[in-house]
Amino acid sequence: MGFMDDAKEVAETTGRKIKDAWDDTTDKIGDKVDEVKAEADVKKAEAERDSVKQRNDLKEQLRGES
Repeated sequence: MGFMDDAKEVAETTGRKIKDAWDDTTDKIGDKVDEVKAEADVKKAEAERDSVKQRNDLKEQLRGES
């Protein structure tokens, strides 16, 4: 009976290790997705900031010429 118990224990340990590796991988993927989304948000905010600055500069030029 010892051989069957050992085999069962090895199978359970292997299953746990596979599950842990899977969980780690999905966490890493989720973290990378969050990072990419955050970078996109930053780029969008920077573009909006630049657009507003250009618009304000143009308005200021028009006011100064009037």
